[in-house]
Order: sequence, then structure tokens, then C-alpha cells
Amino acid sequence: MFNKLITAILFPREIQSVVSRLVLASLLLLPGMRCLAFEKEWIEIRSQHFRVLSDGSDKDARRMAREFEQIRAVFSRQFPALRLDSGAPLLVLAVRDENSMKALAPAIWKSKGAKPAGMFLHGWEKNFALVRLDAVSREDYEVIYHEYTHSLIHMNYRLCPLWLDEGLAEFFANTRFQKDKIYIGAPSPHARIFSVKPLIPLDVFLSVTQRSPYYHDEDKVHRFYAESWALTHFLVMSPEMDHGKRLGKYFQLIQAGQDQKKIFEEVIGDPTEIQAKLERYIRQSTLPAALVDTPPQTEEAEFASRHLNVAETEAELSTFHLWEHDYESARKLLGNALKADGKMALAHENMGFLYFSEGRDAEASSEFNRAYELDGKLYLSLFYRTMLSPIPRSNLPADQEAFRDTLMKVLDVNPQFAPAYIQYALLELRKGDPERALGLSRRAEQLEPARAGYHILSGYIMLQLGRVADAAMFARYVADRWEGADHNEAVDLWNAIPAAQRPENVQLHEAVSGEAITVRGRIKSVSCGGKDHPGVTIVIEHDGRSLSFIGRERWRTGFSDTLWYGEDHFSLCHHLVEAQAVIGYTSSADKSYTGDIAQVEIRDDFPTPAAIAGPEQPKPGPAAKPQ
Repeated sequence: MFNKLITAILFPREIQSVVSRLVLASLLLLPGMRCLAFEKEWIEIRSQHFRVLSDGSDKDARRMAREFEQIRAVFSRQFPALRLDSGAPLLVLAVRDENSMKALAPAIWKSKGAKPAGMFLHGWEKNFALVRLDAVSREDYEVIYHEYTHSLIHMNYRLCPLWLDEGLAEFFANTRFQKDKIYIGAPSPHARIFSVKPLIPLDVFLSVTQRSPYYHDEDKVHRFYAESWALTHFLVMSPEMDHGKRLGKYFQLIQAGQDQKKIFEEVIGDPTEIQAKLERYIRQSTLPAALVDTPPQTEEAEFASRHLNVAETEAELSTFHLWEHDYESARKLLGNALKADGKMALAHENMGFLYFSEGRDAEASSEFNRAYELDGKLYLSLFYRTMLSPIPRSNLPADQEAFRDTLMKVLDVNPQFAPAYIQYALLELRKGDPERALGLSRRAEQLEPARAGYHILSGYIMLQLGRVADAAMFARYVADRWEGADHNEAVDLWNAIPAAQRPENVQLHEAVSGEAITVRGRIKSVSCGGKDHPGVTIVIEHDGRSLSFIGRERWRTGFSDTLWYGEDHFSLCHHLVEAQAVIGYTSSADKSYTGDIAQVEIRDDFPTPAAIAGPEQPKPGPAAKPQ
């Protein structure tokens, strides 16, 4: 699929080659008058695929909706097989000036340096783009379209080398929009660094990971982003690189699991020679770009518009605060909204999420129930109300049927909501139908290929079906491509396979922080912010004994992707009692507790067969591959 994506960029019928001069820009900010984001009514603009809320002018909000439709159209027109709509809807918050943005996202202003003209908040259930309307140039929106591109890559592909992930995001982020034209391939503002810094040697550059200094150190990260853009631009736009065909083949082989450095040399070329060509390419006075027509569905006059009252505005903005984990701001807005309108469904749903974040599950369930009664389209309220009830864990046939019906209602509203497929798969396992469970789990993999835990669940189901070779392949696939808790969870799957039936000469090992000791058990209690121990205290049951651990400093935390409330609402302080835990710790001189936490990994309860009798029987057809 990606091979088609790369080549289609360059040779669609409507694209004409044009030239774009290298433009370097810095983020400039304009001061504005003080205005709290919730002190006035906002407007809502609905285009064909996006929803924009704004405290600015109707004209500016429509322009922002058009630009999002245009960047989507770039992908839609050129790559018809690419999935463009996520199970996590995107809400665009277009604020009128710096002060409105500061009021809505004060955390940005706590960091040093220039303040961005936009930000993108990725979630598993909701996504947000926050953008200022008073930005002085098109380059100011680069971060928004950069992150939007990331979301499409991760929605469609299970693996992308870091340099290419960032390079594609930079390449498309710098798309330029006019009323009737879209320019693709404009330079990245990061490229200005080439005037003072050399390229990173390609043998180093291709090995950069999320933990590398080039991805974190302030004096190195800009070089990495700039070179990611430059190499991607070169591979996509240059005739020397067959107009993207080599890059497409390279990416295809990456998806098949081949070593990226080896295939880079085989498909693209010797890194030393490619680096020399790249040097010449970026030193040109002009760089190639492409031009496409704006599709007709982006006509601003066709977008629906309405004014939100103050209570509606407060409820909508509380959603952003909740997903940013700014609970106090959300609480104030929700209190005002519900005081003004006690029948506002969204406010009740968000109050449910606020209570859930505090571990007040009874109140959360009541709020979710009220929200769903008021608006039957609030599938998250239905899902959370149900998951907080006893029926997801019940083995009574009537409860299981009710649970299935609820999940189907959730999927009727949002067919791409992957957590519902995961819960449906687990239900079918409890009912004794692993074949059906596997189909549901594989569907979740297709919807969210970047979530390692979904592949792992499929592997466990295959193990239960006796498809040992496939289960082992899934374990190796995840362990080789993910780090931390995801890697270790894949090792658990590997270890669940009888040793005699694992592939020979292959070993998988847990990754542990430093010199930490690892212990496993069920969580008996979790306390946060106690007087004696101001950090987190976790007590687990291990071999009939209670072991306690304290976390005072920073440590690594990971959890199974299949936990029903997922990344958006995970907390070490709530909802973990009875969960499986893997604690990495260092011994404590204080005998009142077992040790100091170095890492915590929370595991879901995956199904495992009681026994696998005899060798695996051959299956017809090709082996399954992770989605």
C-alpha cells in the first residue's frame, strides 16, 4: 500500500511540476488582549470531515476548516486505499490569539522558549488540534499538519523507521494552501540549520530511535528533524531516486520485517554515496515541489455554522482539559455548564470522566448513564457505563448476551472504536469461541496497528487454538519492534508457549531497568500521596506474601494496550487492584518495605490454554501475519 502512496504523490494526473524557493521561517507570535477562553460564546464550523470550534471570526474559522479539508484531500486523492478516519475523532480548536490559547492550554507557557502557534493532542478516544488564528504565516501551522500526518501513518502502518516517520510528517506538514491550489513539497523551517550545521552521518542517522540523543538533546534534535525532511524530500521528489519508487520498495520491505540498514543499502544505495547526493540536493538554490487543484468539497461557503451558548462552550472546552489531564480547569467549566443546563449530555459525560480519574466509579457510572439517556450517540458513555458494571466479567448467559448487545450498539455509532472489538473478542473467549474471538482481535489490529498489545492478544488466541507457530511469530514480531512494557509482554507470550514447541535457536528476554530486580504478583492496594511516603505505594501478593514498593522519583510505567480504559485514562492511583503487575525495583535499606520502584508494568489477563496436546497440526493456507 505504501509503495502506491509514495509513487502516487509524484505522478497523479492533476499534478504539474513546479519550483519552490527555499523559505526559512521562525515562529512569530502576536500579543493579544486578555480573554479567558470560556468567557464568551464560541462558534462551531462543520465541514465534510472536520469540526472546528472557535472564539475568533466566522471567516477565520471557515478558513481553518478548509485547510484541514485540503490537507486531508492531499492524502485522499492520491492514496485512495489509505484509511483517513480514525476511531478517535479529531476536534479542531481555533483560538483567536495568544491569550486565548494561553487560557486554554496554560501548560505550554510554563516551558521556556518560543510559544508555538499550535499543538496536537493525540488520544486513543479523542484527538485535538489547537491552533491560533492570528499566526502571521503559513509556516506557523507546520506542527499541526506534522502531527496530523503522524496520526495517519500510525493509523495505517504498524512500523515506520523513526527518520521516515518524522520525515514524512515534515514533508506533508509544510504543504501550502491557497483557495484553489495546494503546494506539496515546500521546505521545512528546520532546514535553516543546514547553514550552520553539517548533516548527521547516515550510518548514525538511520539508527536513531526514540531513546537516542538525536531525538532528545536540544542541540541535536533540530538536526535530526531537518535531515529527516531533507532525505525524505530527496527520496520522494528527486529523479535520481526514481521519483519515490525506491523509497516505496524500501518501506514495503520494512513492513515485511527486514533489517532497515541492510535494505537501505540494497534498495536506495550505499549510505556514503547517498549522503553525498543529499548534500548536493539540499544546497540547490531551488527545490522541486508539486501542485494540485483544491477539491470542490472544500468550499468555505458550504460549511455549516452555528453559535454555541456559554454552557455548551464550557462543556466542549472541558473535554480538551480532561484529555490534557488538567482536571481542575475541567471541574470549573463543568460546574458552570451543569449549573446553567442540567440536561447537557456532554457535560454529564465529561463529569463521568472526571469522577473516573478520581476513582469515584459509582458517581462516574451515574454520570455516564445520565449522559447516554440524554444522547444515545454518546458511545463512550455507553461503553464506560457498561464496563463499570458487573456484566463484562459475568459468565451468566443473560449477562453475556447483554454485554454483546451493548458492544454492538457502541460499534453501530463508531465502527472504528477498536477497544470495543477487544472486549468483544475477550467475551467470545469466555463463551468458548476462540475462532470468532480471533476475527475480532484481528479487526482491532487492523484499526490500530501501532498498538502492540492488540497483536499480542491475537497471539494468545492463536496459542489457545493450537496454532503455536503463529503465536510464536506474533511474539517475536512484537518483541523485535517494540520496547519496554510492550516488548516484555511479548516475552510473556513467548514464555507461554511450551519450550519444546518454540522455534529452535531463538531466545527472547525481558528488558529490565538497570540493576532492577523483577517480581510479579496481583496488586492488593495502591496509595498515592500518603504522609509517610509522598510518592506511590504499591502492594502486591506474590507467592502468598505481601510485598510493598515505593516510588519517589521518576520511573518507567507501562501497561497492556488491551486495558479497557486505555492510555487516555490510565493512572497508577486507581483501577489497578487485582491487576497483574510486574515490578522492577531496587532493594531498600528501610525494612518497612520491599524496595524502591524502578519500573511498573500492568498486565491484562490474557487467555492461555490449559495444555497443548501434542505437536502443532499443519493448517491449510499461508500463516497469519500481524496487521
